[in-house]
Amino acid sequence: MKAKNKLNLDWIAISKMLGISPRTLIDWHKEKFSMSLSALKILCEKTNIAIPKNIEIKDPFWYASKGARKGGLAKFKKYGCVGDSETRKKKWQEWWEKEGKNKKSILYKRIPINKPRKSVQLAEFTGIVLGDGGISKRQVTVTLHRITDKKYSYFVRGLIKKLFNVIPGKYCDQKGLADNIVVSRSDLVDFCKDNLGLKIGNKIKQQVDIPNWIKENKKFQIACVRGLVDTDGSVWDHKYNSNGKMYSYKKLGFTSLSKPLLYSVFSILKDNGLNPRMYKEKEIRLDSIESMRKYFMIFGSNNPKHLNKYRK
Repeated sequence: MKAKNKLNLDWIAISKMLGISPRTLIDWHKEKFSMSLSALKILCEKTNIAIPKNIEIKDPFWYASKGARKGGLAKFKKYGCVGDSETRKKKWQEWWEKEGKNKKSILYKRIPINKPRKSVQLAEFTGIVLGDGGISKRQVTVTLHRITDKKYSYFVRGLIKKLFNVIPGKYCDQKGLADNIVVSRSDLVDFCKDNLGLKIGNKIKQQVDIPNWIKENKKFQIACVRGLVDTDGSVWDHKYNSNGKMYSYKKLGFTSLSKPLLYSVFSILKDNGLNPRMYKEKEIRLDSIESMRKYFMIFGSNNPKHLNKYRK
C-alpha cells in the first residue's frame, strides 16, 4: 500500500506497469498469494523504497508437491478412483461416437463478422488492443477499470459494434475492479491476426509493435497512439514547491514493457512536434506544458478520464 500511495496510481495502472493482471495484484495485496520477486524489485525501483529485509524468498514451484497432494485427495474424496488414462480415453471415445461428433458442426460453426477496410477508426481499435487488449484462439478481450474507465468502455464497445457489426459481451471481475469487454468470434481473431498484424498470446513475451500498415500512414499513426494512450496511458498533476510557492502542471505517461512498441510511440510523438522523454526504457513521458497542449490538440482523447484530468 505504501508503494501504491507513493506512485499515486490505481491498481489497474500498477498491474500494467508490472505486466500482470489486476486480479493477481489484488490477491498479492490481500496476502492471498505470495508476490513475485521480480514484481517487488520493479515496485521498489519505481518508488525508491528499499526491499524489505524480513521477506522470505522461496524456490520456484515450492507449492507444487503440496498442492498436487491436496488436489489428489480432494478428487479421490469426491469421485473415488477415476481410472487410468486408457480408461478415460475409452470413455471419451464412447461419448464421441454416441453424441459428441453429431454436435461438431454446431460447436465449430463460425459466425461471420463485418471486415472493414483500413481506416482511422480501425487504427484506433488496433491501438486499444495493443494497449489493454488480449487475443486468444477464440476471443478478443479489452480490459478496463470498472469505475475510472466506465464512460470510455461505452466508446470501446460502440467502436467494436461499428467496425465489425458485433455486440461485445461485458464481464465483471467479481474480486477486482476490472471489466472485460469480450468478443468470442474466431473470425475476429483471424481478422486481427491476418489483416491487422496483431498477435495471439502474450504481448510482452512476443515484444509486439505497431503494425506496418499503420506506420505508413500519419493519420493512422495518430489514431493508434490515441488508442494506446487512452488505455495504457495516464495523466496527472505534477506539484512542486519553489521559494515557498506551490506550482502545478500536467504530465502524461505511457508505459509498456514491449520495447519495439515503446520506441514506435516515442518516434510518432517526436515526428509530430512533441518533446517526449524516455524514462528507464519502460515509460514515455510528456513533461512540458507545450507538449501536453500539442498532444491533446493533435492526438486528442476519447477517454473522458484523461480529458477531465487534463482540463481541470
